[in-house]
Amino acid sequence: MAARRRRPMLPTDPRIRGYTDDHIRTLLAEVQERGREFGLIFPSACTDKTIDGRVLVRFNTAPASTLLNLLSLLLDVGRERGTPCGS
Repeated sequence: MAARRRRPMLPTDPRIRGYTDDHIRTLLAEVQERGREFGLIFPSACTDKTIDGRVLVRFNTAPASTLLNLLSLLLDVGRERGTPCGS
């Protein structure tokens, strides 16, 4: 089955405004869990502050879109490997 090409989410995407600090913290935990398999460790990653309605993530104050794009890539790799989403 051919992989579906996705465009990365941009920091200016209006959907980002719907994510709260709690949402982002949950997504950070998932990225940390899924990334560990690939040696991606972010021990100090956390939410930073909100600017113009957008939550920043402390990867050197990256926007939440960076977190969502990274999680999307990790999920894609998991699907390609046949790893269930709940693992």
